[in-house]
Amino acid sequence: MKRRDFGQYCGLARALELVGERWALLIIRDLAVRPRRYTDLLEGLPGIPTNVLSTRLKELEQAGLVERRVAPAPERGIRYVLTADGSALEPAVHALGRWGTGQLDEPRPGDIVTPESVTMSLRAGFNPAAAARRDASWEIRAGDMVLHAVVAEGRLAAGVGPVPLPGKAQLVITFDPDDLPSYQALMQAAKCGLVELEGRRTLLNTFVDVFTPPVDTPPVDQDPAPDRRRRES
Repeated sequence: MKRRDFGQYCGLARALELVGERWALLIIRDLAVRPRRYTDLLEGLPGIPTNVLSTRLKELEQAGLVERRVAPAPERGIRYVLTADGSALEPAVHALGRWGTGQLDEPRPGDIVTPESVTMSLRAGFNPAAAARRDASWEIRAGDMVLHAVVAEGRLAAGVGPVPLPGKAQLVITFDPDDLPSYQALMQAAKCGLVELEGRRTLLNTFVDVFTPPVDTPPVDQDPAPDRRRRES
C-alpha cells in the first residue's frame, strides 16, 4: 500500500508518513489502553467508516506499529495489539493530547467520551513528582464507565475496568457529571468535592494532586531575538 511521502529526511516528516493519516492516532490511542478486536475498535470510534478502519489497520501493520494476535481462551478471534514501536508512541500521544486539551472549547453536538480516551487522559495528566513515594489505588465510576488507577512506588497503571485482581481499590470515586464525563469534567468535580466516595476519603486529594499535570517549563531561548542581536551589535 502506497504511503504518503513528504520527501524530507526529517523525523517529524517520517512520523507523519506513518501515523499522520486521519484516525491513525486514535487507533493507536485505543490500542495503547488495551488490545481490541476489529469490532471493538469500530464501536469505540463512532464515525469511522469500515473501509477506513480496515485501511488504517493494514497501514499500521505494514509500518510495524500494530500486529494481529489470536485472542486467548475463552475469547475467540483476532485482536489487534501494539508492537514495541507502536507502544513507544504513547509519550508522544500523551504530549499531543495535553496540548489539544488546551484547545478544547465546549463540547460540540454529537461529541462522545470513551473509556479509552479518559484512560489516556489520566495517563497523560499523571504527575510523577506528586506520585513519588506514594502507593494508592482508585476506582473511577461515571455512569457506565469504570476505570482504575493504581500508583505503586511512584509508577502508574491505569486502564478500563475495576482494579485487577487480587487488588482492590482503596477509594472508589463516583462522578455524576452534568455534561460529558470527560477528564476535564471529572477532575473539576473531584476538585470541588462533587463526588461520592467509598473507602479512604483522604485519597481524593491525592487523586487530584497525582492527576494534575505539572506546569511545563518554557524552553530556554538559545538564540537571541533578531532585534536583540541588533541592539547588542
